[in-house]
Amino acid sequence: MRTTQIVSTGGIVAALLFAASHHALAQNPNPQGGEDPLARFLFPPELVMSHQQAIGLSEQQRNTIQEQLQQAQAKFTALQWRMSANAEKLMNLLQATPVDETQALAQVDQVLNTERDVKKTQISLLIRIKNALTAEQQAKLSEMRRQMGPQRGPGMPGNPPE
Repeated sequence: MRTTQIVSTGGIVAALLFAASHHALAQNPNPQGGEDPLARFLFPPELVMSHQQAIGLSEQQRNTIQEQLQQAQAKFTALQWRMSANAEKLMNLLQATPVDETQALAQVDQVLNTERDVKKTQISLLIRIKNALTAEQQAKLSEMRRQMGPQRGPGMPGNPPE
């Protein structure tokens, strides 16, 4: 019975941490709603890939963007492993009776630092994609995006691979 309770509690904590981190990534940074303020300056890989011909993406640009995507994917994978390990440590700390608040909060900091690293990697990828595009290509993509409607939250930059 005790093992089942620990596993059940651990599963709930892990699910809550995962949901919180996923929500943090999907949350609209603009509390008033509307368009994400970063959306108009950056271009998600999905937008560039789906309009390659329309914007005249060169083979060199395509290769550069693909390389940046592969590097980001590798980093996202490493961060996912780190997030999982940090969440597991936190879960173990929260199972104690009583909970050592100092240790638990220090571990929460580790989880939040990993989330920050995910967001930083995501923005870095978007900057590198933008830097691979010419001003004309950026203008075309901006117009295409404007015609498609507003982009909200990190749906704008594309979610990190899961």
